[in-house]
Amino acid sequence: MRQALETAAARGVRVRWLLPGYFEYVVPYRATRFVYQQLLCAGIETTEYHASYLHTKVAVIDGRWATVGSSNLDPLSLLLAREANVVIQDEGFASVLKDRLEAAWAEGGRPVRPRLQRLLWWEKLTDYLAYGLMRSLIFLTARRY
Repeated sequence: MRQALETAAARGVRVRWLLPGYFEYVVPYRATRFVYQQLLCAGIETTEYHASYLHTKVAVIDGRWATVGSSNLDPLSLLLAREANVVIQDEGFASVLKDRLEAAWAEGGRPVRPRLQRLLWWEKLTDYLAYGLMRSLIFLTARRY
Protein backbone atom coordinates (compact mmCIF):
# COMPACT_ATOMS: atom_id res chain seq x y z
CA MET A 1 0.00 0.00 0.00
CA ARG A 2 2.79 2.41 0.93
CA GLN A 3 4.57 1.71 -2.36
CA ALA A 4 1.39 2.38 -4.32
CA LEU A 5 0.90 5.70 -2.55
CA GLU A 6 4.56 6.66 -3.06
CA THR A 7 4.24 5.82 -6.78
CA ALA A 8 1.09 7.95 -7.03
CA ALA A 9 2.84 10.87 -5.31
CA ALA A 10 5.77 10.51 -7.73
CA ARG A 11 3.27 10.86 -10.60
CA GLY A 12 2.11 14.16 -9.13
CA VAL A 13 -1.00 12.91 -7.32
CA ARG A 14 -1.62 14.76 -4.07
CA VAL A 15 -1.50 12.11 -1.34
CA ARG A 16 -2.32 13.09 2.24
CA TRP A 17 -2.50 11.08 5.48
CA LEU A 18 -4.34 12.14 8.59
CA LEU A 19 -3.02 9.82 11.29
CA PRO A 20 -3.75 9.58 15.01
CA GLY A 21 -1.76 11.96 17.19
CA TYR A 22 -2.94 10.14 20.31
CA PHE A 23 -2.36 6.43 20.51
CA GLU A 24 -3.61 3.36 22.31
CA TYR A 25 -0.47 1.25 21.94
CA VAL A 26 3.04 2.68 22.10
CA VAL A 27 4.93 0.19 19.92
CA PRO A 28 2.73 0.44 16.78
CA TYR A 29 2.64 4.23 17.12
CA ARG A 30 6.43 4.48 17.38
CA ALA A 31 6.84 2.05 14.48
CA THR A 32 4.56 4.24 12.37
CA ARG A 33 6.63 7.29 13.24
CA PHE A 34 9.69 5.52 11.87
CA VAL A 35 7.96 5.32 8.47
CA TYR A 36 7.02 9.04 8.48
CA GLN A 37 10.38 10.08 7.01
CA GLN A 38 9.90 7.75 4.03
CA LEU A 39 6.40 9.12 3.46
CA LEU A 40 7.58 12.72 3.65
CA CYS A 41 10.52 12.09 1.30
CA ALA A 42 8.08 10.53 -1.19
CA GLY A 43 6.02 13.73 -1.18
CA ILE A 44 3.17 12.38 0.94
CA GLU A 45 1.70 15.02 3.23
CA THR A 46 1.65 13.52 6.71
CA THR A 47 -0.43 15.10 9.46
CA GLU A 48 -1.32 13.90 12.95
CA TYR A 49 -4.77 14.60 14.37
CA HIS A 50 -4.60 15.97 17.92
CA ALA A 51 -8.12 17.29 18.59
CA SER A 52 -9.18 13.90 20.01
CA TYR A 53 -8.58 10.21 19.50
CA LEU A 54 -8.86 9.19 15.87
CA HIS A 55 -9.88 5.61 15.22
CA THR A 56 -11.82 5.92 11.98
CA LYS A 57 -10.36 4.50 8.80
CA VAL A 58 -11.63 6.38 5.76
CA ALA A 59 -10.34 7.29 2.33
CA VAL A 60 -11.53 9.41 -0.57
CA ILE A 61 -9.98 8.83 -3.98
CA ASP A 62 -10.55 10.96 -7.09
CA GLY A 63 -13.64 12.57 -5.56
CA ARG A 64 -15.89 9.61 -6.34
CA TRP A 65 -14.57 6.52 -4.51
CA ALA A 66 -14.70 6.31 -0.73
CA THR A 67 -14.21 3.70 1.96
CA VAL A 68 -15.22 3.69 5.61
CA GLY A 69 -14.47 0.97 8.12
CA SER A 70 -12.27 -0.51 10.78
CA SER A 71 -9.41 -2.04 8.75
CA ASN A 72 -5.93 -0.88 9.66
CA LEU A 73 -3.21 -0.80 7.02
CA ASP A 74 -0.97 -3.26 8.78
CA PRO A 75 -0.60 -7.00 8.32
CA LEU A 76 -1.22 -7.82 11.99
CA SER A 77 -4.62 -6.20 11.82
CA LEU A 78 -5.44 -7.87 8.54
CA LEU A 79 -4.27 -11.32 9.67
CA LEU A 80 -5.52 -11.43 13.25
CA ALA A 81 -8.48 -9.10 13.57
CA ARG A 82 -11.97 -9.23 12.18
CA GLU A 83 -11.98 -5.99 10.27
CA ALA A 84 -14.42 -4.71 7.68
CA ASN A 85 -14.70 -1.78 5.31
CA VAL A 86 -17.45 -0.69 2.99
CA VAL A 87 -16.65 0.90 -0.38
CA ILE A 88 -18.97 3.55 -1.73
CA GLN A 89 -18.75 4.78 -5.32
CA ASP A 90 -20.82 7.92 -5.11
CA GLU A 91 -19.62 11.46 -5.81
CA GLY A 92 -22.05 13.00 -3.31
CA PHE A 93 -20.93 10.77 -0.45
CA ALA A 94 -17.26 11.18 -1.39
CA SER A 95 -17.67 14.96 -1.44
CA VAL A 96 -19.23 15.07 2.04
CA LEU A 97 -16.55 12.75 3.44
CA LYS A 98 -13.80 14.82 1.83
CA ASP A 99 -15.25 18.02 3.35
CA ARG A 100 -15.26 16.38 6.80
CA LEU A 101 -11.68 15.25 6.36
CA GLU A 102 -10.67 18.76 5.30
CA ALA A 103 -12.33 20.13 8.45
CA ALA A 104 -10.47 17.60 10.62
CA TRP A 105 -7.17 18.60 8.99
CA ALA A 106 -7.90 22.26 9.63
CA GLU A 107 -9.23 21.91 13.20
CA GLY A 108 -6.98 19.26 14.72
CA GLY A 109 -4.15 18.49 12.36
CA ARG A 110 -0.48 19.13 13.05
CA PRO A 111 1.97 18.65 10.18
CA VAL A 112 4.61 16.04 11.00
CA ARG A 113 7.63 17.51 9.20
CA PRO A 114 8.63 20.24 11.67
CA ARG A 115 8.31 17.94 14.68
CA LEU A 116 10.17 15.09 12.99
CA GLN A 117 13.22 17.28 12.50
CA ARG A 118 13.35 18.04 16.24
CA LEU A 119 13.37 14.45 17.49
CA LEU A 120 16.13 13.55 19.90
CA TRP A 121 18.50 10.69 19.05
CA TRP A 122 16.89 8.36 21.59
CA GLU A 123 13.41 9.05 20.13
CA LYS A 124 14.67 8.13 16.66
CA LEU A 125 16.27 4.98 18.09
CA THR A 126 13.03 4.05 19.90
CA ASP A 127 11.06 4.49 16.65
CA TYR A 128 13.57 2.32 14.77
CA LEU A 129 13.45 -0.44 17.39
CA ALA A 130 9.63 -0.36 17.46
CA TYR A 131 9.57 -0.68 13.68
CA GLY A 132 11.91 -3.68 13.85
CA LEU A 133 9.79 -5.31 16.54
CA MET A 134 6.58 -4.84 14.53
CA ARG A 135 8.21 -6.24 11.37
CA SER A 136 9.37 -9.28 13.36
CA LEU A 137 5.87 -9.84 14.76
CA ILE A 138 4.40 -9.57 11.28
CA PHE A 139 6.90 -12.09 9.93
CA LEU A 140 6.25 -14.56 12.75
CA THR A 141 2.47 -14.17 12.50
CA ALA A 142 2.33 -14.42 8.71
CA ARG A 143 4.34 -17.66 8.73
CA ARG A 144 1.47 -19.36 10.57
CA TYR A 145 -1.00 -18.63 7.75
